[in-house]
Amino acid sequence: MKDLEEKRFWIWLSIIKGLGSRKKQKLLEIYKNPENIYNLSKKDLLNVEGIGEKLAENITSANIKIQVNEQIRKMRELNVDIISLYDESYPQQLKNIYDPPISVFVKGNVENLKEKLVAIIGCRQATEYGLKAAKYFGYQLARNGINIVSGLARGVDSYSHVGNICAKKEESYKHVDKSSTVGKPIAVIGCGLDIIYPKENKELEKEILNVGGTIITEYPLGTEPNKFNFPARNRIISGLSNGVLVIEAKKKSGTLITVDFALEQGRDVFVMPGNINSINSVGTNDLIKQGAKVVTCYEDILEEIR
Repeated sequence: MKDLEEKRFWIWLSIIKGLGSRKKQKLLEIYKNPENIYNLSKKDLLNVEGIGEKLAENITSANIKIQVNEQIRKMRELNVDIISLYDESYPQQLKNIYDPPISVFVKGNVENLKEKLVAIIGCRQATEYGLKAAKYFGYQLARNGINIVSGLARGVDSYSHVGNICAKKEESYKHVDKSSTVGKPIAVIGCGLDIIYPKENKELEKEILNVGGTIITEYPLGTEPNKFNFPARNRIISGLSNGVLVIEAKKKSGTLITVDFALEQGRDVFVMPGNINSINSVGTNDLIKQGAKVVTCYEDILEEIR
């Protein structure tokens, strides 16, 4: 890991308010690196299409430049790294999506992001059926060398990580095949890495890191879990993954936003069928009608991913 001081300008670029990833990409295409952007005048920036008065002020703000020092201090304290789109360690799968984050903040093992990954997504208010399935798929896929990607929300997200963690903890037991590597959990969050959301998942986050997993976000430290962050977060969940498994989704669900991203990104979409009488299965059963691959066991996914 390079010293964070060498990444100062990437950290600065990440904390500018109102500057989305597409505009960052445009600036980088013109000026090649964030240090060159850092040294631009307000007048220079106003000549760039899409950069208005307010945004030019934000980019050239002396206050934001000072905030970088505090970011670096906290990142060192929390052992947080930043990976830019130009780094070799930036995951290739994510780099190839339409709107990749210019940089991501990471705690834990960065190398996990380059391996075989399957996202498991679904309801926060999952049924017992959904929770058991999330744990089952997280466990069995991890035992077969697949890293599990999900959010860190209640319900399906949490239980898919729990299944993966159980597989990692059993790695030293006799019945685990030593010739295969057990997958590791990867949580993608919609806030800064110094904030646990929901708070009840504080121990789960620790467990993810304790078994060699990874926590990742595009948001700098101090970013609150604003509801508008999560749809953008979802493109990273699918973008990192080779395939996406949907376990329970209501008719109008944030889960379906991730599915839309997955389809745009050319990812395989797998769906577990649900009870026709359950509100939590309306979205998943509709996906099946639209042609998504039905899965009833982990082998159904392995034969497509491998």
